[in-house]
Amino acid sequence: MSTLASELSFRLARREDLPAIVAIYNSTVASKQVTADVSPVSVDERLTWFDAHQQAHRPLCVLCDDAGEVAAWAALSDYYPRAAYRISAEISLYVHEAWRGRGVGRRMLSLMQQQAQQLGIRNLLALIFAHNAASIGLFSDAGFSLWGTLPQVCDLEDFEADVVILGKRLPEASFQAALK
Repeated sequence: MSTLASELSFRLARREDLPAIVAIYNSTVASKQVTADVSPVSVDERLTWFDAHQQAHRPLCVLCDDAGEVAAWAALSDYYPRAAYRISAEISLYVHEAWRGRGVGRRMLSLMQQQAQQLGIRNLLALIFAHNAASIGLFSDAGFSLWGTLPQVCDLEDFEADVVILGKRLPEASFQAALK
């Protein structure tokens, strides 16, 4: 696994990627650092979610090594399902544990911001547990800032977690270009 983060290929996720996507997601459940699921999910349970991300304006993307193995995935989701919120999207990003700390998250976040700009998204929002310093650092380094705090909104069974909303306004010029 000597591949560098910059050498990973970026593409839309395919159905055959779903087991790897779910495995990466499930690898974060026990830590209670990243997701509000308190037990692992199955591939079958994620099919509806996967299908919802087959729309061009809310993609699910992967970074793969040269063998086609998924190193990271990220999704753009509706922030809120009403039409006026179409200019804003929530970003979710997960990195395979073997690739963590190697710049893969930074690369994926950069690529997803470019993807969002091409789709005409003006605002990206990341909802992150306040105790997840690594993710807060990743998004802060990419220009996201604190847009809000939701105190004790998540029951992780042995503690209640705060969620912070980090946001970034994407450049206006990219939005205008996407509309043409």
